[in-house]
Parts: sequence; C-alpha cells; structure tokens
Amino acid sequence: MDPGDRIPHDDWVDQDLLTRDEASERLVAEIAEVTRKIEAGEGDELMQRRLSGMKEALEHYRNR
Repeated sequence: MDPGDRIPHDDWVDQDLLTRDEASERLVAEIAEVTRKIEAGEGDELMQRRLSGMKEALEHYRNR
C-alpha cells in the first residue's frame, strides 16, 4: 500500500471498542441462542464446543 493511499486518520476510536460489560451482554445473548438450538436438537459437537468456549469467556469477563 502506498503511504499516500492511507486515510489521514484511523477510522476507529476507543469508543468503538467493546467494554467488558458489553462483551458479557453479547455473550449471554449468544449463549442463550446456542443453548436453545442445542435443546431443539439442532446442535452438533462443534456447537457444543462453541457453547463451552463462550461460557468460559463469559466467566473470564465476569471474574476480572
């Protein structure tokens, strides 16, 4: 990329970043959705692993 092709300022600011609370809220919503799908019989092993990972991430956010 030619330096002249860059925009004059970065196109993001700190306000665009998720806070831990916002990340937690999004994880809670996604966990509920994935849990609903699994309970409806739409899940597979990959979805189970994803759910487990999301729950671990949520605990990480809540315990820091």
